[in-house]
Amino acid sequence: MRLSVLDQSPIVHGHTPAEALARTVELAQAAEQLGYHRYWLAEHHNMLGLADPCPEIMVARIASATTRIRVGTGGVLLPYYSALKVAEIFRMLEALFPGRIDLGIGRAPGSDQVTSQALSTGSFYDFDQFPAHVQDTVAFLDDAIPADHPYARVKAMPSGPTAPEVWLLGSSGYSGSLAAYLGLRFAFANFISAHGGDDVMQAYRAGYRPSIREPVPQGMLTVFAICADTDVEAERLAAPIDLRRLQMARGFDAPVATTDIALAMDYSPEDRAIIQRERARAIVGSPTHVRDRMETLVEAYGADEVMVITITGDYGARLRSYELLAREFALPGA
Repeated sequence: MRLSVLDQSPIVHGHTPAEALARTVELAQAAEQLGYHRYWLAEHHNMLGLADPCPEIMVARIASATTRIRVGTGGVLLPYYSALKVAEIFRMLEALFPGRIDLGIGRAPGSDQVTSQALSTGSFYDFDQFPAHVQDTVAFLDDAIPADHPYARVKAMPSGPTAPEVWLLGSSGYSGSLAAYLGLRFAFANFISAHGGDDVMQAYRAGYRPSIREPVPQGMLTVFAICADTDVEAERLAAPIDLRRLQMARGFDAPVATTDIALAMDYSPEDRAIIQRERARAIVGSPTHVRDRMETLVEAYGADEVMVITITGDYGARLRSYELLAREFALPGA
């Protein structure tokens, strides 16, 4: 199975954002050595627990610190930006690191309403514009703006013989349907929406319209997983993400708790019900357990690739989780 990594650059309690970004670079280098296929950086704004609002900058940093692994965004939140500017950024990255760059595109705000307004000077656009915005971005990347387009004479520089892979990201049927219609790759976020994704992926494949870029559909499944030597240890390591998801459900923002802080929490029955509900979005256990669960999901989704996001209360345990997965799936560097 082809495995990849999604990194949100979590800020663990007691660490600085700069330290979180340094750990992202270290994890990317380790992922390349272990044999992971690609490494994506996420975009989030005004969140105390996540350090990366500018994944395009981290793509350049990660690509310069590695040599083979594909590097990209999971994803750029396109409604905030002009199609031309996004295309220019990723054409520049492709020129610097040819054949290694991915542009993953999302349409969610990536923060609260006030932050979204601040980012977009109050004009975060109607989602009805999103399909045309995606089409323009891809056309600028490929130097294929239609002759009757208002910007037909505009070219995204630097030009070159290759272009980044483009993926549409989503956790509902909307992005899957759009990816099928436009003939683009599609990544479903099971770690955001744990139910119904298999139907979305099957509909994507059934409705796919071949394109020059992608003659056949390419589907990726993105899962949250914590892997440890034993199921008991994995459950212990999952305590910080249980707490974080409870905090998010209650609208509370904070750095990611350490394992000790999370284990010391005194939860109400209502808290525990929320935690149990949110566990559907996570795979937690020993290497065998995690592999079995991932393989079951891959079969249900018909996915070509799995991308794994792991957040724990210490960076060493996060790296260990990826090491165990690489070994369990017999990746070439494990």
